[in-house]
Amino acid sequence: MFDKSIEAYEDAKKVIPGGVDSPVRAFKSVGGTPPFIQKGEGAFLIDIDGNKYLDFVQSWGPLIFGHCDSDIENAVIETVKKGLSFGAPTLLETQLANEIVEMYDNIDKVRFVSSGTEAVMSAIRLARGVTGKNDIIKFEGNYHGHSDSLLVQAGSGMATFGAPSSPGVPADLTKHTLLCEYNNIENLKKCFEDSSDIACIIVEPIAGNMGLVPGDIEFLKQCRELCTKNGALLIFDEVMSGFRASLTGAHGVVDIKADIITFGKVIGAGMPVGAFASSKEIMGNLSPEGAVYQAGTLSGNPVAMAAGLVSLQKLKANPSIYDELNKKALKLVNGLKDVATANNIGLQVDTRGSMFGFFFADKQPKNFKEVSEFCNFERFAKFHHEMIKKGFYFACSQYEAGFICAAITEEMIDECLAAANEVMKSL
Repeated sequence: MFDKSIEAYEDAKKVIPGGVDSPVRAFKSVGGTPPFIQKGEGAFLIDIDGNKYLDFVQSWGPLIFGHCDSDIENAVIETVKKGLSFGAPTLLETQLANEIVEMYDNIDKVRFVSSGTEAVMSAIRLARGVTGKNDIIKFEGNYHGHSDSLLVQAGSGMATFGAPSSPGVPADLTKHTLLCEYNNIENLKKCFEDSSDIACIIVEPIAGNMGLVPGDIEFLKQCRELCTKNGALLIFDEVMSGFRASLTGAHGVVDIKADIITFGKVIGAGMPVGAFASSKEIMGNLSPEGAVYQAGTLSGNPVAMAAGLVSLQKLKANPSIYDELNKKALKLVNGLKDVATANNIGLQVDTRGSMFGFFFADKQPKNFKEVSEFCNFERFAKFHHEMIKKGFYFACSQYEAGFICAAITEEMIDECLAAANEVMKSL
């Protein structure tokens, strides 16, 4: 029964564009009505109709310990009692920054912001300010938030200046964005041949916004080498993968050092927060030390800092949790692949730590174009629709990664696989 969610969705559409505050939530890719969530409990979501779902989204990544973890919850409650926001420095900012800095040998300083979009936007401005150059390279299928210069689509050439992909974005704001194919080294090299004014490469080293598509090691090495050779900075967008793929994000998986790293989601344990971090030399260009301006009234919000601090401390105290989470992620995706194979359905799967992805496809896609060409989106939509009716909440788009939390047990995964087998038979 979804009667209350259907009614709530209609009410929401009257006062909120599309009835949602982020487009993917509208379930346009999979059809049906999005369940309106009332609360979360550990591994589960419960909607306003009372339906209970095993949650493989976990607020799009940040809830490594699941919903309402008691340690994080208590830290938030105690902090809220002292005030919601001050717009002034607090010790919590320094404490959380120290936790992040201690885990990375290429990070000396952190600047907190309020979202991943803001973190990336600020990191790019910093890169341009440091290098004195204007152009940036981004990759098709990598999502870095909705700031103007990053909402671009491919032009006619292999490596080309981007054209706006959204109304409201002037071409003048995207003309300095060079769009490149992900995991395509020759395409990347051509970008540097086309422009001597490249300030930075911005890349998801573990892409999670075209499904889970990890960057090839050699491709990421070329990103590093070409930046060094051409006086550009390498920005790893780890808003999704930071502290998710490993305790040190993608760096712990690929062992390649970026010049600037952007964080979000996980460092706030579900609270709205983002950050960008780099060496003291690069961060020294940032106001008030340097001339590159960036500010935020609610940056370093004490409630978000408290939540993130406890979460990172718990992860740091128990790094083996990543092996446990990956084991569960592998059990899920390998089980799904076995079920699909038994039902003569092509399914491609992958994991990075507690991140997982699966594509209804006969070949493993390596970039956005291949995801679009290889994948059976209609089959994914049917699978999603039937699984949610059975109480399993997967990301509502083939273009999104999934996440395992510590509260998900192997028994829960077995139940999911049994349900998936029933659904696959109907596909």
